[in-house]
Amino acid sequence: MAKKILIIQGHPDPAGGHLCHALADAYADGAKMAGAEIRKVAPAGLDFPILRTQADWEGGEAGAPDTLRPAIADTRWADHLLIIYPLWMGAMPALLKAFMEQAFRPGVALGYGDKGFPKPKFKGKSARVAITMGMPALAYRWYFGAHSLKSLEKNILKFSGVKPIRESLFGLVEAGGKQDMQKRIEAFKQTGHKDAA
Repeated sequence: MAKKILIIQGHPDPAGGHLCHALADAYADGAKMAGAEIRKVAPAGLDFPILRTQADWEGGEAGAPDTLRPAIADTRWADHLLIIYPLWMGAMPALLKAFMEQAFRPGVALGYGDKGFPKPKFKGKSARVAITMGMPALAYRWYFGAHSLKSLEKNILKFSGVKPIRESLFGLVEAGGKQDMQKRIEAFKQTGHKDAA
């Protein structure tokens, strides 16, 4: 059976044309070559509020804004997620974080068991997180501890039942030149093919 892949494009610029967009397109092309069905969501093109109160958070799917209902449906539909974003001030852009809070809310990604403990509802899904950054990827991982990546993996994805989670870190994106970037984009196309196989 063909894999169902949702690409969550976390770059906050709605105009597109960035490395994150090129990488996501290459990944999608590779996955399609392996027979996967692809859907995409770009929070930058959606109009939705940030969560401000516990009541908003606990409102379940009924509390989600209408503009996000198709994205929530696509998140449920997917077997595999690609979440891609640029590293901004050491973390994911605020717009992507606001989207994740809405799309992975209780009633969607989480339920509650008999004793009130969270119950993951996304078991059986896998994910890949891809991050572009100006610094060397090794510096982000070892010196800075990859804290935003770890937070996304542990506090959102694994908490919701998503596993396994794989990582692709693209460091020194402004230093390599056009030829280097094209090599990375082509390699990520093969990653998409492998993830979909």
